[in-house]
Parts: sequence; structure tokens; C-alpha cells
Amino acid sequence: MNILVTGCAGFIGSKVSELLLKEGHTVIGVDNLNHAYDPRLKEWRLKQLQSYPLFQFHSLDISHWTEMDELFNKICGPGDHSVSAVINLAARAGVRQSLENPWVYYETNVKGSLNLLELCKKHGIKKFVLASTSSLYGNSERPFKETLKTDSPLSPYAASKKGAEALCFSYHHLYGIDVTVFRYFTVYGPAGRPDMSLYRFISWTAEGQEILLYGDGSQERDFTYVEDIARGTILGLKPVGYEIINLGSDEPYSIQHLIHLVEERLGKKAKYQNKPFHPADVPATWADISKARSLLGWEPQVHLEDGVRQSVNWYLENREWAAQCIEREK
Repeated sequence: MNILVTGCAGFIGSKVSELLLKEGHTVIGVDNLNHAYDPRLKEWRLKQLQSYPLFQFHSLDISHWTEMDELFNKICGPGDHSVSAVINLAARAGVRQSLENPWVYYETNVKGSLNLLELCKKHGIKKFVLASTSSLYGNSERPFKETLKTDSPLSPYAASKKGAEALCFSYHHLYGIDVTVFRYFTVYGPAGRPDMSLYRFISWTAEGQEILLYGDGSQERDFTYVEDIARGTILGLKPVGYEIINLGSDEPYSIQHLIHLVEERLGKKAKYQNKPFHPADVPATWADISKARSLLGWEPQVHLEDGVRQSVNWYLENREWAAQCIEREK
């Protein structure tokens, strides 16, 4: 298949693109390579993809209609040359950052998704996969099931993803686009985002800096390895009609436990600087993944200990520049 992957230089997008390319698909990658975090990480991921002959890259912003319309006019040819599916992994992510600049979250996550759905309608592309978030569940009862109400988002980030989900349903209802919406749970792994907890904990501990710990560390997260997420996302290319599906590990662990695993792998004790628990955060997450199991035959395969080991190894192998990718909060 010819598959358009937006956010192809991002953490999840690059892994999805890599697995698709290994399966022999053509990947048309789109990414604006913005500076939401250190671009060296995006450049490193993109370099890995550019070694595949079936990978095409376009430096474009999905929120810009004209340039996206021009791209679709070029790539949506007749017959076997047409695009089979769009996997929308381009997003502004992060709960706390969305409080600082909510407008860019709306532009990318809502307007960008709308542009892609409209272009799917225009060119007769019948499959659309959207990356959404477990942040929509807020403080709901655990484990989080897809049937829970998600109309009270606690951050502009969560609200923007809710908007994208709603648009997906509208285009499925009106134009018959087959849509799989994935709600991802705390994705981690090698070459991850430097604003995420694991990357920070590894870097700060390795470099002898204080960890910024929000709350007391007892809060729990359903940490899910990036390759497991990518496998599930690709399985979502099957026809489902319109479905929202959780992808998580079904095994939450505390932040304290995560730090302990990092300390073990590095052979160093972490130093702490405590900060107040953030009102946009939630005390715990936990995915009910029974739907992913039944609909997609998907199971997480990488345990947290193995995932942390691989993440630490990647950091140490790329330490010279990876240590510089974190901006210390004031």
C-alpha cells in the first residue's frame, strides 16, 4: 500500500513509518520539523527512515491547507499509485505545554485533522487513523474503558484531541470514511520526546542533575512501549467502521518505580527537586485493552523493565548530543 504518515519524524510516527517500510509499503511522510522540542531528535529519527528506498519525505504543516492540497493532488494518482490510507500522527503533544500556548494545539490537532479529513473526502481515501490520547479520561474510574464519558477535558491538549475525534466521527457518518481512533497511554522508548518523564529521568540521573518530581511520585502511569504502540497503530488499518481503541500496557506503575528502574540501569542514585502536583495532571491512568485484543488481536509485548533498559542504552549510545536536548524548566 501507499500510506501517508503525518508526523513521520515524531516519536511514534517514525516508528510506525519504520515498521510499515519493513513490511514493504510505500510511506509518504509529512512533518513540519517544528521546534516544539530539540529538532536534533527529529533529524535523527528522519535519518533512520531515509535509508529506505520506499520512503518519501515532505516538509509540510498539516494545518496549512494550500500546501497540503497541493501534495494530495500530486500523490493521489489513479489505480495502484493512489494513497490507500492516512495515519495522522502529527500533533502538538503535552499537557502542561498546552496551557502556555493553546492556540498551536488547536491549529495542529483540530484544524490539521480537519484538513486531512477533507482531503480524504476530496480524493476518495477511505481509511483514516487518528492518534488520540488517554488524557481525555481525566479522573475517571479505572481501568479506563472507551465507553467512558470524555466531555470534561482537563487541558487544552485533551480538548484539542477530543475535537479531532469528533471531526473523525462526522466524516465517517457523512462520507463513509473508515476511521480508527487510538487513545495512547504514556508512550516511552528509545529516542523519545525530551519533555516526557522517562527521557528526563534518564538524562538528569546520568548527568548528575536533580530530577524535577511533580507530587510525591506515587502517581501511576500505564507506560506503553513505542514499538507496541506502532504495531497496534498499523493493525488499525483494517476496516472497522468507526472505532475508538485504547492502546496501553494494562499494567500501571508508579513514577517512583520508574525512577528506581532508571537508577538500576545507570547504577546511580537520583537526586530530587520536588514541585507541586500540577492541576492538569491526573493521579493515575490504566488502560482497559480488551477492545484492542478482540478487534485487532493486539497485545503489548515489551515489559517496562526491558523498555527502560533499551531506552537507557539508546541514551548512552547518543549521549553526546542527547544530553543537550532537554530545556531545564525555570
